[in-house]
Amino acid sequence: MGFYDYEVERPDGTMQKMADFEGKVVLVVNTATGCGFTPHYEPMETMYHDFHNRGFEIVDVPCNQFAGQTPGTDEEIHEFCTLKYHTEFPQMKKADVNGENAIPLYKYLKSEKTFEGFGKGPKAFAMGAMLKKIDKDYKNNSEIKWNFTKFVINRDGDVVARFEPTADMKDVRAFVEKLL
Repeated sequence: MGFYDYEVERPDGTMQKMADFEGKVVLVVNTATGCGFTPHYEPMETMYHDFHNRGFEIVDVPCNQFAGQTPGTDEEIHEFCTLKYHTEFPQMKKADVNGENAIPLYKYLKSEKTFEGFGKGPKAFAMGAMLKKIDKDYKNNSEIKWNFTKFVINRDGDVVARFEPTADMKDVRAFVEKLL
């Protein structure tokens, strides 16, 4: 199975087929409303605004698996994002991205692009130190480590990049723009 074979549930219970994005560049991200990385919504919305007409989509999957930082209902999450960050890209139903209840799309994404590290700098060091307490083997598995892990899918449906939450959003934007 490839990217276009998956679907994700929307808050209203309908299914968003990834096949609807065929031929587009897609950013899939697990989000949270109460995280230190929540301000990533702003550059993501800017990317959506700037690139949507050029064939760019965002699949936003709210997730409450990381320190309970997305406790609200789907409606509350949507309200927060639209009021605080003026997001226009669609949000999916809150879902798990790790463990036995992880949605199939995320199982696929993690099988295509594994964890390669947090990079360098204070945020990367802090994430590494925190994760050692949670999962001593975190460096050697493909599990999602935290909120705002981003996967980029090219126009052919290939998973071409994984950006950890510590990645500079300018780098994410530059990578996406090259694909457009």
